[in-house]
Amino acid sequence: MIAAEHARRFLFEDGRVRVGGLGLERLAARVGSTPFFAYDRGLLTARVAEVRAALPDDLDLGYAVKANPMPALVQHLAGLVDTLDVASAGEMAVALDTGTPAERITFAGPGKTDDELRRAVAAGVLVEVESEGEARRLGTVARALGLAARAAIRVNPDFAVKGSGMRMGGGPQQFGVDAEAVPALMDRLAGIGMELEGFHVFAGSQNLHAPILAEAQERTVDLVLQLAKYAAGPVRYVNLGGGFGIPYFEKDHPLDLDAVGANLRRLCAERLRPVLGEARIGVELGRYLVGEAGVYVTRVVDRKVSRGVTYLVVDGGMHHQLAASGNFGQVIRRNYPITADVAGAADPEGEREEVTVVGSLCTPLDVLGDKVRLPSADVGDLLVVHQAGAYGLTASPTAFLGHPAPAEVLV
Repeated sequence: MIAAEHARRFLFEDGRVRVGGLGLERLAARVGSTPFFAYDRGLLTARVAEVRAALPDDLDLGYAVKANPMPALVQHLAGLVDTLDVASAGEMAVALDTGTPAERITFAGPGKTDDELRRAVAAGVLVEVESEGEARRLGTVARALGLAARAAIRVNPDFAVKGSGMRMGGGPQQFGVDAEAVPALMDRLAGIGMELEGFHVFAGSQNLHAPILAEAQERTVDLVLQLAKYAAGPVRYVNLGGGFGIPYFEKDHPLDLDAVGANLRRLCAERLRPVLGEARIGVELGRYLVGEAGVYVTRVVDRKVSRGVTYLVVDGGMHHQLAASGNFGQVIRRNYPITADVAGAADPEGEREEVTVVGSLCTPLDVLGDKVRLPSADVGDLLVVHQAGAYGLTASPTAFLGHPAPAEVLV
């Protein structure tokens, strides 16, 4: 499978990528420099529409801003999804700036400071507490402000999700309150007059296996319904998490979205709605909405051969795309899909050469493509790292070695 197969969602013309209808050389001229990230507005809209069509109509669709907090991108998605989930006060400010009502913004993540809690209570967003200590601090902040805190409990389930890129539930975790400790915490919240709105359960991310996701959703519903029995009042909010994955590597297959949606339709109709009535029930997706809609574009600045290995040295690197370098959770390094934006690249019979694509940093970790087969590229040509719409710029060590930050553009 060639790398471009994974980039099939993008439009090509003569084998050259177009973002928002623009060729990359023209887009580079518009941006003014390389490297840069480019996100396709049309692909974002289309992906949300696909998800909407698969999910039950009464299920909220949320966007996890941490996947890509670029303000213009969040603004665009805010008009397409039901809720925004943030993981810091900075992301909360971006979400509020979109005009999304505070009651449709949730704030999750361990280690929220008192200042962040104060800002959240003042704004009126829903705080998903991750520990008993955080719940106590939230109550203290709310009383000092003379405002009611909106609270939900993030639950660390007693099960893990097999096949997930990152495990975020089951066993000991920095995320959430252990499921067995939640009933007692609910009693304490009621004792200090803090009204609980509901629960957030998120067990794992980046999963490509619909049957595994279906099993996790079934067990999540079991857990939510069990915990709802201990609630002092009606449960008004349930976040079932997400974990929908996208293909990055050669042997990856896209998630069967229809199968996942069918399972959620059944769970909502047969199990959740009969018990929870009009509660807001939703899923929260990040990478799945934005990951395939972005590219990272970088220019070749040098071409060299060292003891039989051809290196293409580019003006970008791991300080912008840590994930593509293999240093963001990969146990065994594998290449992200990468293409050369050169004439004739679309010809399946065209000549290819094996090259290693490295960045501009003075470290052997800075590898964007190891022994990849590309059409012949030279100094001045553009290379494209695909699946770059999520966990790119803001998940990378941009200050490392003092190189300038790349631009981002929504087209």
